[in-house]
Amino acid sequence: MLRIEHLSCGYGGPPIVKDISFHVKEGEKLCILGPNGCGKTTLLRALAGLLPSSGSMELMGSNLRTLPIRQRAQKMALMSQFSPATFDYTVYEAVMLGRYAHQASGLLSGESAADRRAVEESLRLTGTWFLREHLVTRLSGGQLQRVFLARTFAQEPKAILLDEPTNHLDLRYQVELIESLKAWSAAGGRCVVGVFHDMNLALSFADTVLLLDHGQIQSLSSIDDFDLSLLDQLYHMDVRGHMLASLQRWV
Repeated sequence: MLRIEHLSCGYGGPPIVKDISFHVKEGEKLCILGPNGCGKTTLLRALAGLLPSSGSMELMGSNLRTLPIRQRAQKMALMSQFSPATFDYTVYEAVMLGRYAHQASGLLSGESAADRRAVEESLRLTGTWFLREHLVTRLSGGQLQRVFLARTFAQEPKAILLDEPTNHLDLRYQVELIESLKAWSAAGGRCVVGVFHDMNLALSFADTVLLLDHGQIQSLSSIDDFDLSLLDQLYHMDVRGHMLASLQRWV
């Protein structure tokens, strides 16, 4: 579904991400793990078209490089880390912003029945329909992040790129957000590529794990075949031992 071949990208100097290739199948959830500064966010920004890059990027047979911005936004959405709301939109209005790419003349063209349907479905999927008339500036951080996820769903992309979507969220909201993404990706014709710092969340969410270090792929495997000892090499510590020691507090 998503095919990345020989992708390199950076910020104008030497490439940070260097000649990487991977494929994501329909319904697949690929999670990227790696230490700070390894190129995870840079990779996502290149996939979203926010950074110059070389190599091939195709989604469902379409060359992402040649697609106009509006058509690209209809196929791929980027959900970044938590950011505060600064405008007094209602939740419904904020999620409706996700429909911009589907409106022929932009938001000034007015809402269509399809727009309203997509917004309602997205709010219900994220458990935020009851908040639709609330101002986003009055929401908690966890509620706001779920609204941002609803806006991403309302965009109706084929692929969602996640950049630390659970950052700053408490445990309950982390789990709810992940479960919403699982339900979305299971609906068919969709895939997810996500960057996570929380390894437990990533390993519970992923179908496929990509380990990135110094801008290069160190490992790419299904979650069932993933060798946990590779995390020790990636993070230069006994990751498994640390996790098991932490778990003992709950036994």
